[in-house]
This record gives sequence, structure tokens and C-alpha cells, in this order.
Amino acid sequence: MAGGKASPRQKMINLMYLIFIAMLALNMSKEVLAAFGIMNEKLEASNIKTTESNEAFLGSLETKASEDAKKYGELYQNAQKIKTLSQEYYDYLEGLKKGMMEKVEDPKDYARMDNSDFLDQKFFQGDNLAPDGKEFMKRINDYRTQVAKIAPESLKEAVSLRFQTGDDNGKVEKRDGTKQDWINYHYEGYPLVASLAKLTSLQADVKATEEDALKSMLEGELTSQVSLKNFATSLAASKSAFYAGEKYDGKIIISKTDKSSTPVRAELTLDGRKLSEGKDYVLEAGGIKMLIGAGSAGDHEIKGTMYFMQDGEEIPVEVNNSFATISKPNAALIAADKMNVVYRGVPNPMSISIPGIPNNKVNASAPGLQSISGSKYVMNPGKGRTVTITASGKLPDGQTISSKSEFRIKDIPRPAGAIRGETGSTKMPRKNLEIATVGALLEDFDFDLNLKVSGFKFKVPGQPTVSVNGDKLDSRAKSALKRAKRGDAVQIFDVNAYITNNKTYKLKKVSPVVVEITN
Repeated sequence: MAGGKASPRQKMINLMYLIFIAMLALNMSKEVLAAFGIMNEKLEASNIKTTESNEAFLGSLETKASEDAKKYGELYQNAQKIKTLSQEYYDYLEGLKKGMMEKVEDPKDYARMDNSDFLDQKFFQGDNLAPDGKEFMKRINDYRTQVAKIAPESLKEAVSLRFQTGDDNGKVEKRDGTKQDWINYHYEGYPLVASLAKLTSLQADVKATEEDALKSMLEGELTSQVSLKNFATSLAASKSAFYAGEKYDGKIIISKTDKSSTPVRAELTLDGRKLSEGKDYVLEAGGIKMLIGAGSAGDHEIKGTMYFMQDGEEIPVEVNNSFATISKPNAALIAADKMNVVYRGVPNPMSISIPGIPNNKVNASAPGLQSISGSKYVMNPGKGRTVTITASGKLPDGQTISSKSEFRIKDIPRPAGAIRGETGSTKMPRKNLEIATVGALLEDFDFDLNLKVSGFKFKVPGQPTVSVNGDKLDSRAKSALKRAKRGDAVQIFDVNAYITNNKTYKLKKVSPVVVEITN
């Protein structure tokens, strides 16, 4: 092997030695080439599974976007962009691999894939890059830049490192300390199967980048959803009102208030009446906002179903709630202790209620008491001097409340006789008195009663008393009136009056009225 002139025998020995070394190198090369081939197979199998997984992730994101475009719409658009960029770059690499394998007879015979001519001729032209080499570098750099721009912030650095092509000048430092272009360092002079495995590895990086981006988008949004910033508290109790001394059983509950907790639709009824969306309720984050009125006093039930969208399907949630309405106080309760009086002969309007209990749950009873509506009653007292009203009702917890109130019964006050609406004594011309109507009035009485006169007595000084039927002077009374002189006091007394809508009630004696004749 040394320099100088060698004999034919020595030359033969030297040649055999070189062949032996080459054979050893060839055996090692076959093992290495086979290892590259096996690695390429595993990477390709892994890429297929990752592709399927990424399709599932993208499908989930598409479903979320259809359910809530405001929250997931932009994420889904970015995911589609990354998917498109990844597929274009992946297909480009796949095209290179197919070109490399066109002249390979057996794609599983990795030991024969030791030639580097394909990429050497495609990427390099002397000391410079061929057009295809420049295209290769442009593709990897464009993909890295565009995906890093779209990907979530947490992935930008990882994407840049995964597709890094050397330092700022595109150089890679070798073991001896010298620098070489990144593409030359990785692809120039390598066996075909090694370059094939490297391209498949790049494809695996593309799929991994796509997977990381989709996972990060979904997981980031899910983290946002479960964040306590998207929750609010509300107070729930067994009933809406409590009495002094009772134990409050309320509970502070927490619920989601973001768009993901907004129902997609609802079917509700109030006391059996169907409610309309927009008019009676609106869907909002966290549930349903009711727009109904409290209604009349009593218990009310809201029933039905509200629907949420989950994984592309409507999930029903039963609604079965109730609330109670009580009469709203509109004034302070001020009572004179000695004025608890009802009058015989007239319908006495009364209001009876128990705070905290709906009016339809209150029962009131007494002789002559009649329910009108809600808390409104009418009392028509009969005989006796007093009447007791009993009111009772049940609280929501089942406790019974009962109360009694006693009222004095009084008769209607004595009416006053009246002529032309004037009582006591008055003055008027003779002719006016002849046509005037005799009446009876209840002065300063709280009830507006319609009294009618059925007869009276008429007395002119110096003339016999005349009994008159009706409420106007008859012919005999008018004849006596003609004999009256100027200044005479004419009396109207023993006036008989009755209540038009209660003729059976006997009024007290009507006071007389005196008329002075003025002509």
C-alpha cells in the first residue's frame, strides 16, 4: 500500500486488500440502508394515523363553529388555513418521493437504494443550487413563516425550530468547525433511502405541526370555557319569601354565562299556556330570561324543555319551576282602633289578605261575608251587635296562619228631610215649592245610598195637616199652600223613605224640613 514500484504479486495483494475493505464497508452499508428503510416505513405509517387524527380534530372544530360561530368561527378558519398550507407542502414532498422511487424496481430492497444521484442532480448545479433546490428551500421557509403567523402564540417558537434551515445565513456548522449550506449538509451525497426517510420525516413534522395547532386551538378554547371568569353566581331557595324567625335555606350556585351555555331553543308553558320566544322569553348566555308578568296572586308553574347543542346534537333539559305572586301593598296600614265598624243594610266592601300567602290560598269566613275576587270581599251584616271575621291560609312550608277580627255592627244613621236638596230650613217662593221634590239625605255618610221618599206630611200654619203619597205635593197640599202668607213657615215632616235596592231595611225616622214662603 506504500508508494514506490510494486511487484505484480504485491499489486495483486493490494488489490485484494482493497476489495476486502470494500466488502466490509458494503456489508455495513446494507445494514444502515435497511435501517433507514424501516424507519421510513414506520414514519409513513405514523403519518397515516396522524392524518386521521387531524381530520377528527378538524371535524370537531367544524361542529363547534356551526354551534357557536362567534366563539369558534375564527379558530376554524385558521385551522382550515393551516390544513391547506400543510396539505400543499405535504403533497410537494410526496411528489419528490415519487420521483425518487420511479426507477426503483423493488421499493422494499433498501440495500440497493444507495445511489445519491437523484437529489444531487435535482437540487445542485456545481457549487450552486439548481432551480429545484431553490424551490425546495423556498417551500420549507414559506411553510414555516406562514404557519407560525397563523398558529397560536404558544406554538410559534416550536414551528420555527421544527422547520429551521440553519442560521441567519442558512449555514450549519459541521464537526470540524467549518460551515456548510443547510441543504447541502442534509441532502447532498446521501443514499436515496436516507433522503427518502428524511423527506418522510419532514412530512411527519408537517402532520405533527398541524396536530399541535388543532389541539392547541381546541384546548385553549376549552380552558377559556372552564375559566371562572365565564361563571356567575345566583341565589336559589325553596321559596321566594321567608318570615321572621324562619331558617333561610338559600344556596349560592354558580353557572356558566358564556355563549357555550346558551340554549338553541326552548318550548315553555306558563300555567299551561304556551309561551313565545321574543315576546315571553329570550335565550341568553347561562339560560333563559323570562319577560312575563307576575300575573294574578297565586302559584304559577313554568314547564317545558330547553335544548342545548352538544357535539352536533340537541340535548334536552327539563324545565319544571314555580313561583308565587302575592298582592302588592299600595298603602300603609293605618287603622283607628275604635272604628272597626260595619253597617247593617248596606254591602260593606272589605279587603282581606295575609302577607306572604297568595290571595287564592286565603280563606275568610263570617256571617254575611261574600268573596268577590282576590282579596276583595263584601260584608252584609245581619242581626246582633258584632260580627267576627276569621281569615286563614297556608305558608309554602305547610304552616297554617289564622287570624280573627271583630267588627261592631251599626245601623244606618238617621236621614235628613230635604227639599230641592236642602235640609233643615230653607226659603223659596210659593210656586217653586209647588213643583219641588221632597227627598231624604244621609249627610256625611260614607256609603252612597239611593234613598227614595214614598210619602210625607205637609203643614201650612192655620191649615189642617195633609198626608201626601209620593215625593211631590198633591192637589190638597197645593190647595193648603195657596192659603199660606208671606213669611209663613211650612213644615214637611214624618217623611217615609227607603233604600231603593234594599226596601226591607227599615230606616230611622227622617228629620223634618221647614220652608219659609218668600212671596
